[in-house]
Amino acid sequence: MDAAVPTGERLVVGQQVTVDIERIAHGGHCVARFEGQVVFVRYGIPGERALVEITSVNSKMARGDAIEILTPSEHRISAPCEYARPGGCGGCDFQHIDLDYQRVLKAQVIVEQFSRMGGIDVQCEVLAVEPSDGLHWRTRMDFAVGDTGRIGFFGARSNDVIEINDCVIADSAMNVAALSQRRWNGDDRIAVASTSTGQVSVTRAGRSISGPTQLVEKVDGFTYQISPQSFWQAHSKAPATLIAEVISKLELQAGEVVCDLYGGVGLFTAAMAAQVGANGKVHLIEADRRAIGDAQKIFKGAKNVEIHPGTVEFRLPKISDPDVILLDPPRTGAGEEVITVMTRTHPRAIVYVSCDPASLARDAKLLLASGYRMDYLIGYDLFPQTQHVECVARFIPA
Repeated sequence: MDAAVPTGERLVVGQQVTVDIERIAHGGHCVARFEGQVVFVRYGIPGERALVEITSVNSKMARGDAIEILTPSEHRISAPCEYARPGGCGGCDFQHIDLDYQRVLKAQVIVEQFSRMGGIDVQCEVLAVEPSDGLHWRTRMDFAVGDTGRIGFFGARSNDVIEINDCVIADSAMNVAALSQRRWNGDDRIAVASTSTGQVSVTRAGRSISGPTQLVEKVDGFTYQISPQSFWQAHSKAPATLIAEVISKLELQAGEVVCDLYGGVGLFTAAMAAQVGANGKVHLIEADRRAIGDAQKIFKGAKNVEIHPGTVEFRLPKISDPDVILLDPPRTGAGEEVITVMTRTHPRAIVYVSCDPASLARDAKLLLASGYRMDYLIGYDLFPQTQHVECVARFIPA
């Protein structure tokens, strides 16, 4: 948190103030100051002067929305979605910023988080991924239900549902415009999934409403049959992009032993098993029962794949001397216990896939303290128009 000594009266909700927006921060907002008070501003861009309406205040800082841009940035564009505005949908953070600069800002967030959370100086580039316009990429959507029974999304830092007519980042195959015309009784969330094989599934509270009850995804010659509730990368190009990156950085050899931690349904397991061959072994560890069930079906009969239901910290110590480890934890990261268990196995490389630079930075600090060094870091823009970014890092013995 930026240190600041307020020089004026404490800001209050609803107050409008003019501020100079300083820099991007982790979380989809920018940092500004008003009379010494830190203000986290949504819908602004570093370098802009803006009129900001305060939306919340606590003892350390305030939050607000840029409601009028007095000095616009050269990177400001018109948002392609009518709901990407103050008081609108909270799903997208950066639709008012051109895509190239979105990636610049995300790279700055990665660098800042490594410095702040890990005390590590890094350089990082965030690479573009098709589609080039950053629209209609999302194949997994989770909709709330508004007061009138129409689907929508929660507003930023709010429990209010903003009902929508369409969503410009959703895969067109979902036909969100048609779903938005339906009336849904109750407040159960509506989940929609589209697949690389042309399927569309709609579920509610875990029950199928339309479409197949088992989804078929195909990536680089591998086929995955999964339940709609199992985790799958949301960006249509993410599975192939991440598999290529991970395989490149693992540098697997025939006969090696690999651990796929938080392996889910086995997105990476299939490609790694092909790399290590019949004399190698891939150990997939996953705690989610539904994902484990899917993985057991996908890899039934695969003699070089072993599925381990349970937590990483419990299962990993039972595996002898893995050559390499792939780590793809949830957004909260792996944490000290898992890092300790991992490094005790002394793998020659740990490749870490992360959807949150803050937790990656915290875990990187632990890995460095455990005798490893980071020799590679890259970002992928797998969540365009939003604050989120995917990173791949590699750690090797120091």
